[in-house]
Amino acid sequence: MRDRASVIIIENNRVGLIKRIREGNVYYVFPGGGIENGETPEDGAKREALEELGVEVKVNGCIAEVEFNGTQYFFLSEIIEGEFGTGQGEEYIDEYRDRGEYLPMWVDLDKLSSIDVKPKEVAVKVENLFK
Repeated sequence: MRDRASVIIIENNRVGLIKRIREGNVYYVFPGGGIENGETPEDGAKREALEELGVEVKVNGCIAEVEFNGTQYFFLSEIIEGEFGTGQGEEYIDEYRDRGEYLPMWVDLDKLSSIDVKPKEVAVKVENLFK
C-alpha cells in the first residue's frame, strides 16, 4: 500500500484528466501518483503535476481523501507555469513499463458524469462543487 496525491485542475469549465487505455479498457483519472518517502501529500501532488502534465501548480486545498490501497489525497490546484500536456514522467518515456497509454486532456465539467472517472466519488464531488 502506498499513499497517493492527485491534482484537480479546473480551467474554463474544464477539468484536466489523464485518459487511460489499458488492456482494452478506457477510463480517466485525476493526474497524480505515489507519494515518495519524506514527501508531504502536497509536495507529491506538485511533483506529479509536473511529471504527468508538464505544469507547476499551486495547491489550494485537499477536497477529498479516499481510502484505497492507502490514502489518496485530491488537491484543488491551479497552473502557475508550464504547458499542459508536456509531462515527461516515466509513464511517457519508459517504453518497457507496459502499463497502457496515458493521454492528458481537458474534459468539460458537464461531461464528468458521462465518462468513467476513477474514483467516481471524487468526480461527483468536483462536478457538484463547480455547477
